[in-house]
Amino acid sequence: MKITDVKAVYPKYQHVVPSWRTHFWQIVVRVETDFGTVGLGYGAGGVAGVEIVNRHFRELLLGKEINNVEDVRAIWDRLYVASLPYGRKGLTIMALSGVDLALYDLLGKAERKPVYDILGGARKTKAFCYATGEDSEMYLQLGYQAHKFSHRWTGADSDYDLAIEKAGQTRKLFGPEAKLMIDTYMSWDRKVTAEMGKRLAEFNIYFYEDILTPDDLEGQSEMRTLVKPALIAGGEHEFTHFGFGEVARANALGLWQPDITWCGGITAGLRIIELAKEVGVPVSPHRGGEVWGLHLVVATDCTDLAEYHSDHIRFERDNLWLDEPVPKEGYIVPSDAPGFGVILNEAML
Repeated sequence: MKITDVKAVYPKYQHVVPSWRTHFWQIVVRVETDFGTVGLGYGAGGVAGVEIVNRHFRELLLGKEINNVEDVRAIWDRLYVASLPYGRKGLTIMALSGVDLALYDLLGKAERKPVYDILGGARKTKAFCYATGEDSEMYLQLGYQAHKFSHRWTGADSDYDLAIEKAGQTRKLFGPEAKLMIDTYMSWDRKVTAEMGKRLAEFNIYFYEDILTPDDLEGQSEMRTLVKPALIAGGEHEFTHFGFGEVARANALGLWQPDITWCGGITAGLRIIELAKEVGVPVSPHRGGEVWGLHLVVATDCTDLAEYHSDHIRFERDNLWLDEPVPKEGYIVPSDAPGFGVILNEAML
C-alpha cells in the first residue's frame, strides 16, 4: 500500500475539563492509501498537534509504502528525526502518536486482523482493570477489585488526615485483597511523600503515582525505598523510549505508565516495554483500558493491569469512538474486529 493522504482533526469536544485540555486534548488522525484502506489513530496536542500532522508529517508521509510493522517503525524514526529541531517531547510526540496508531489500525484493517494479532497475537484473553476516579462505591458495584483515587496536596497539615480518611474508607469498602492506588498529580514533595508512606502503610497501597514532577528523577528514585512495599509509579508525562531510558538510568520508578496516545504510539510503547524488561520494571500504560493501550497490554509483557478512567464511566461524556469494549466484573476483553475495532463518531468532527 502507498499512503495517499493524511489528515488530523481536533474534535468538537463538549466535556473536556477547563485546563490545558481545552485546546490541547486528543486529536484524530486519518491515513488513506491507494489500497482503499483507511487507518484511524488517536493522538494529542490539540490544535498544535493538528498543525504538526497536517503541515509537516503529511508531506513526509505521502507516497510512502506501508505493508508491515517494519514499515511503521521506519516511518516513526523518519518523523522523529525530521521533527527533532522542535520536537523530542511534548506536543510533537503526541501528534506522532496519532500517526503511529493510525498506521497500526491501517495494517490491521488491510490484513483483517485486530492490532494485537499484528503484534504477534494475544498473550492474555482479557485484562484486569482498575477504575480511576472518585466514585468508589459505584466502581465496586460495577465489579472492580482495583481502584485509584486522587489526593492533591494543598499545603495544609489536614491533608494528611484527609489522605488517611480516604484510604481507610476505600480499603474498608473494597476489602483487604483489592489493589488500591493514589494519584497525587505532581503535588507532593519529598517530605510529604515520606510522611505519607509512613501514615498510609497500614492500608497496603499498591502505588503512589506522579508524586513529583517528571524531571525530578533523582527525587523519585530516593522515594522508592521510603515507601516500600508500595511502588512509585509514573511516566504518563514522559515521551519515547529515549525519555524512559533516562528513567531507567536514574532507577526512578517502580512502575512505568507510558500513555500510548502521547508517548509515541505503539512503536514507542514496544520499545519502552523492551527497555523495561531489561531493567526488570513492570509496565502498565496510562489509560490502558482504552483500545490504543489495551491491544498492547494483551499482546506483550505488560503487567496485567489496565486503567479505566471515570471519563469513560460517567453518563455525560464525549462519545468519539464507538464500539469500544467495556469492562465487566473488573475485566476487559479487546475486540477481535480488524484494527483497533472502533468506529469514529463523525458527528464530533
